[in-house]
Amino acid sequence: MKWWWAAGAAAASAVLWRFGFGLNPVPGLAVLAPLPVLLVAPRLSAKATFLIGFGSWLAGALASFWSYLVRTVEQPVPNAVALIGISALVYAGAVVLWRALLRRGHAMFAVLALPATWVAFEFLLALTELFGAWWSLAYTQAGVLPLLQTASLTGPWGISFLILLVPAVIGLIATSGIPRRQRIRVGAAAAVVLTATCAFGVWQLAAPQPGKSVRVGLLAVSQPPEYVAVDSAAGRDMISRVGSEIERLADQGAQVVVLPEKAWRADESSLPVLGAPLTELATRRGIHIVAGLILTRDGHSVNAAIDYPSGVEYAKHYLITGLEDDLEPGTEWQRVPGEPWALAVCFDLDRPALVRENARRGATLMLVPALDFTVDAWLHSRMAVLRGIESGVAVARAPQLGEHVASDARGRIHAAAATDIGVTRSVLATLPLTESRTVYARFGDWFGWLCVALCAAALLVAVTGRIRRSGARD
Repeated sequence: MKWWWAAGAAAASAVLWRFGFGLNPVPGLAVLAPLPVLLVAPRLSAKATFLIGFGSWLAGALASFWSYLVRTVEQPVPNAVALIGISALVYAGAVVLWRALLRRGHAMFAVLALPATWVAFEFLLALTELFGAWWSLAYTQAGVLPLLQTASLTGPWGISFLILLVPAVIGLIATSGIPRRQRIRVGAAAAVVLTATCAFGVWQLAAPQPGKSVRVGLLAVSQPPEYVAVDSAAGRDMISRVGSEIERLADQGAQVVVLPEKAWRADESSLPVLGAPLTELATRRGIHIVAGLILTRDGHSVNAAIDYPSGVEYAKHYLITGLEDDLEPGTEWQRVPGEPWALAVCFDLDRPALVRENARRGATLMLVPALDFTVDAWLHSRMAVLRGIESGVAVARAPQLGEHVASDARGRIHAAAATDIGVTRSVLATLPLTESRTVYARFGDWFGWLCVALCAAALLVAVTGRIRRSGARD
């Protein structure tokens, strides 16, 4: 094969990754992104296949995420290099494994190996403290609700698997030299899986809405760019304006109002400046108010969400490396007293296990103060929506510099609005609440571990097949 065909395939794939996997991905492009490389890989050497796979992923991911990781969320450069670089290595290795199994006659193993290898990486990365499930391909299809219902069975891992299964199958079918019977068998099996996936998604979305519901308000008021001390003039002004807006939302039937993460800064002596008026307002109106702030006690600071009027405090479990090194992580689980509503903060919802544990403890709604970076408003809010589908809970997420999103347990968005520190913006939604638990909430990461096992089996088949052929030549 001429070198320019390989170079062209790598360039086309990189462009598709750039726009199919990023902060605002185009649905469907991630499914197409591997295809140019897969179509030429069987006619290339293993080394050339690895190089174009590595280069295409690396170029697309760098264009999509480098500036965001290093400048926007201020990740240490080594962390960003490791995340993108290791991802490129794993992706290239998965493509080479697909090619090797295909050339050795293991057609079914080949189409499973590509998605299983990537998902095994995604899943194992999510078990680390650094990024959680932030780096999943699943979010690229966040606008395709029937497909997203797969998460209630498998978590995000099943969606990522399906995204890469499709090009793996198409690449096999398009490869000359594969027996017709194998192509038909693999294509038919894939068609059955995809049809069943679509049917399940449609069935889930058509199911009757539960009878229980809650009226939720999400509110972000205009504020200075820095976290505001509650006992400063700006802090007291914000409290006053928040009170007026909550009164208006209560007049419209709000039962709970969620405010953004880190809206204020307080210590034990100044906290009553915030707590007293919010407690009075919540008690008088018969509602709950969830406020987000940096709270310092005895020299230790946490990223807190506090429910009023109860005063129950939750400290964010998962902190962003670099940006939140001055804070301490929380370890306690908290619910609004008397209600099946659990508290969490922003980056916590990048962890499927955290939401799953809250669902296991009986939560039907996550109340989430948040703070985004404007450019990631769509992506980060949809991560939260997917967490709700996985564990069968509604999500009410109120960020500053992001997008208010109130979604139900099927991922339907009932209210959304962009937020910014220069404006005051609120939304109100009635969210249906279900008490039933999903397969994923019950059995956890079974599919992630299955992909780890499939990846290991595919590697074993590829290696033993090569050893046997080498022995035969000797």
